[in-house]
Amino acid sequence: MTADTATTAQTAIVAPYITRWSEEKTPARPVVSRGLGIAFEDEIAVDRDKRGVLWTRAPQRHGVGRPLFGQVHPLRQRRVMSRLLCQVCAGPADRTADGVLFLLKDHREDWPGWPNRMGVSEPPVCWSCVRVSTRLCPALRRGAVLVRAGWCEIAGVNGILYSGDPEPRPVGQVTIAFENPAIRWVKAAHLIRELLDCTLIELDEISEAGEVGSCPS
Repeated sequence: MTADTATTAQTAIVAPYITRWSEEKTPARPVVSRGLGIAFEDEIAVDRDKRGVLWTRAPQRHGVGRPLFGQVHPLRQRRVMSRLLCQVCAGPADRTADGVLFLLKDHREDWPGWPNRMGVSEPPVCWSCVRVSTRLCPALRRGAVLVRAGWCEIAGVNGILYSGDPEPRPVGQVTIAFENPAIRWVKAAHLIRELLDCTLIELDEISEAGEVGSCPS
């Protein structure tokens, strides 16, 4: 197989833009205490966002190797979530007067008023990518719903919380607001938006000739 053929074979694989690929392994980075929070021992400027939050470091080799479905690349997730781009194609997410379009696992039975006031790590989608997502993602096939969020402000991060010991150790995974001082002890992996003023759209209400746009190039 030539290099050109290999590249063609890789790009033919359908995988969301935010999916991590097998050649994007996250290297082990020692986490140390520094001031009132954690830091990487070999920290560089791009390891933190503009709010000063420490982010998981991951190489950028999109499309190299095989897609690791169910694993999300932290920097690509952060990019599309912050810019409200489609998590599948990285084009602009669908937006109307009712809000930005999100495709989420259906948790209406677990939470009265869901998904209002919920923090989500799943970036939005465009209409063209809705069908391919529900067809290829096993989790969504078990129950999903489209959500128009009239308000979806960036609210915090999801990541690993570390202890405040002289040698910090991972305590567990948390979703935490930017205003919480404990965020200084979190190594972030996903950007979170809080959804408000939500309108639900059932997937089975979408006809083949219904409200479907085109995937931006």
